[in-house]
Amino acid sequence: MMKITFLFVIIFIGHRTVAQELFVMTDPASNVPANSLSINVMQSLLKKRINDGYNYHAMPEITYGLNKNLMFRATGFLSNTNRGFNTEGLGLYTKYRFLSSDDLNSHFRMAVYGRYSFNKSPVAQEQIEIMGFNSGFETGIVATKLIDKIAISTSYSFEKVNLKANPGLIKGTIADNASNYTLSFGKLMYPKKYKSYKQTNINLMVEFIGQTLNENGKSYLDVIPAIQFIINSQARIDLAYRQELASNMIRTTPNGFYFNLYFTFFNVTS
Repeated sequence: MMKITFLFVIIFIGHRTVAQELFVMTDPASNVPANSLSINVMQSLLKKRINDGYNYHAMPEITYGLNKNLMFRATGFLSNTNRGFNTEGLGLYTKYRFLSSDDLNSHFRMAVYGRYSFNKSPVAQEQIEIMGFNSGFETGIVATKLIDKIAISTSYSFEKVNLKANPGLIKGTIADNASNYTLSFGKLMYPKKYKSYKQTNINLMVEFIGQTLNENGKSYLDVIPAIQFIINSQARIDLAYRQELASNMIRTTPNGFYFNLYFTFFNVTS
């Protein structure tokens, strides 16, 4: 796995080559287009650390771009982690882009965001994750730089979990808040030259996602290499694998596969 990660990094830094800011695991500072409606079905197959087998999660979401600076999103949480395939909760998310700086072949964006999730899934890990596991809220800031065909994005957020909302927590070991940090690289690999917006785009990317529990200092760091296909500038397919690089906290399913299906409807109210 480390060899694959090294290969992805070499691809990004070895060529200075306009890139997509559509990462698999994280949101960039850019928003979905104004007056557009995006539908995404995020799916993951995560290997259990203690028992044999995999947990399957499906997170259908709908995103609306009110204008170029403000967007809203609702996400459903479903999984087979608790005796069958069940609906477990709902997450609400908003992002406001407050800074834009544009140049001929590059731009820079910054945004703030917030998320609140309700989840009835039983939790037996120290990692805090309100996207599909915990109930709680998250607020953060993200910055994204686009240079020709390369996009770089980084974020920091504060996340707090509602311990009373999730049964099955390990008493005495669970912190209720954490600091999250991400660093993402994406590069447009194909086409080499644009002839039409209907051309299929192929992007390679690698993302690093980490968390530190503020109460006890426990942390983890994961890497997620991915390939992305954008069809007719409207549909998107993501394939990714998540691998734990380092951790000293309890995590039930740190490694696994991700598969996203994404479609955008433009000018929905015109």
